[in-house]
Amino acid sequence: MIRCELSAARAVITLARPPLNAINEEWLTALEEALGTAEADPTIAVLHLRSDQRAFSAGADLGLLRERFATAAGRSAMVEFVRRMQQVFALLEHSRLVSVAELGGAALGGGFELALACDLRLAADEARLGLPEAALGLLPAAGGTQRLTRLCGPTTARRLILGAEVLSGREALALGLVQWSMPGAELPARTGELVARIAGLPPEALAANKRCIAAAAASGDAGFALELEETARLYAAPDTQARVRKFLDKRS
Repeated sequence: MIRCELSAARAVITLARPPLNAINEEWLTALEEALGTAEADPTIAVLHLRSDQRAFSAGADLGLLRERFATAAGRSAMVEFVRRMQQVFALLEHSRLVSVAELGGAALGGGFELALACDLRLAADEARLGLPEAALGLLPAAGGTQRLTRLCGPTTARRLILGAEVLSGREALALGLVQWSMPGAELPARTGELVARIAGLPPEALAANKRCIAAAAASGDAGFALELEETARLYAAPDTQARVRKFLDKRS
C-alpha cells in the first residue's frame, strides 16, 4: 500500500494502492508510519514522496464515502476521518525533513492536499491538479482551504476552490502551486536530481531553515528572534564548524 525506503540521507515514500491511491484509513495509517520511520532516522534529510500508480492520488476512497454518507453516524465518522487526514498531513508539513512531492499523474482533492503539505512540488506538464470538492457540495477540509490560500493568496484560492478548477502541471506552475513543471518523461530524473542535491546538505541546517521559513509565514516578528536562536545553535554544531573551516581554508 505504501513503501518506505531509506538510503543516503533520503527517504523515498512510494504511494502504491492500485489503481489511483485512493485514501482510506489503512492507507493513512501506513503513510503516518512511513513518515515516522523517516523522521526517526537522524541520517535522513529529505523525504521524496512519489507514486507507482497512474495517479499520485485521486483523493478520498469513493467506496468509503459511499458506505458512510448514507447515515448520520457514517457522516460523523467521515468528519473524523478528515480530521485524521489533517493530523497526518500536518506531521508532514511540520517535519524537520525537506519534503519533495513528485506529481506524475492526477493529484486531486485529498491527493493534492497531501502535496500541498510538502515543501517542494514538481509536476508533469500533463498532470491534473486541483481541489474540486465544491462540485460535490463539499470543501477541501484536509487543510486545502488553508494551505492553498497561504500558498497563492486568497484571490487565486477563491478562483480555484470556488470554481472547482482542475489545472495542468504547467498551469499550476504559472500560478505558483508547484515550483517546477516539465514533460512527464523527464520528471523522475529531475526529481531524483533535486532530492540528491538536498540530501547532500546538512540535516540540522535544513531543519533550522524550515523552522525560520515557517515563522515568516506566521504573523508578527518572532521569526527574527528565531533566526538568531537557530544561528547560535548551528554555530555550536560540530558539522557546521567543520564546514565553515573548510570553506575558509579554501578561500585563504
